Amino acid sequence: MNKKAVVLLSGGIDSSTTLSIAKAEGFDLYALSFDYEQRHSRELKSAEMVAGAIGVKKHLIINFEMNQIGLSALTSDIEVPKSQISNLKSQIPVTYVPARNTIFLSMALAWAETLEAADIFIGANAVDYSGYPDCRPEYLRAFEEMANLATKVSVEGRLRFRINAPLLYMTKAEIIKRGIEAGLDYSLTWSCYDPQPLDSRFKIQDSRPNLAPCKKCDSCIFRARGFKEAGIDDPLLSPFEQSG
Repeated sequence: MNKKAVVLLSGGIDSSTTLSIAKAEGFDLYALSFDYEQRHSRELKSAEMVAGAIGVKKHLIINFEMNQIGLSALTSDIEVPKSQISNLKSQIPVTYVPARNTIFLSMALAWAETLEAADIFIGANAVDYSGYPDCRPEYLRAFEEMANLATKVSVEGRLRFRINAPLLYMTKAEIIKRGIEAGLDYSLTWSCYDPQPLDSRFKIQDSRPNLAPCKKCDSCIFRARGFKEAGIDDPLLSPFEQSG
């Protein structure tokens, strides 16, 4: 019997690489994405493309209005900080969405229990990231412990859940190299927190939404730095080349 895994998939570098790692480890993949009225909902198109390219058993997109209960620059008109990396030691940036990973992991846990899938994968990273508290290793360990206290299959001793975060201690450059080794096409992924309308001087080569990365938010900066340190050109940028 094939192993099953529920994988949180935003469509970004980290979650897409995590999906490719789970695939390489022989899991049957059940990808879970969320439309929570985020400013950067363009990522959902990338999640669909990545899921299709890697070959998942099923891809669910759950819809709910996070902007009704969680104030963040990603779910409101608060300005997304630009051209700077947040001071991770002194503050959590305004792009933090309250309890987002707890909500996402809880839904993943519910689906995993239904599927009787012991493994849940998340692309959390504690190296090149924006300082979100729900990406830390101690948080993930605590959630795993909770998962095995709060579910029928675990209480009955039929299944023990594992929260897998294979990228937790990797730099963005290491993550990108790992994904390329697994055959992941990073042109399908999306990172920008503040997508911009596509300038008429540029051209899109496929049916993706006509939006371009801002190149100035935390997520864009981490992405650019990761590709630079990996010594690789970012293939996402090629569709936005000037048409002359």
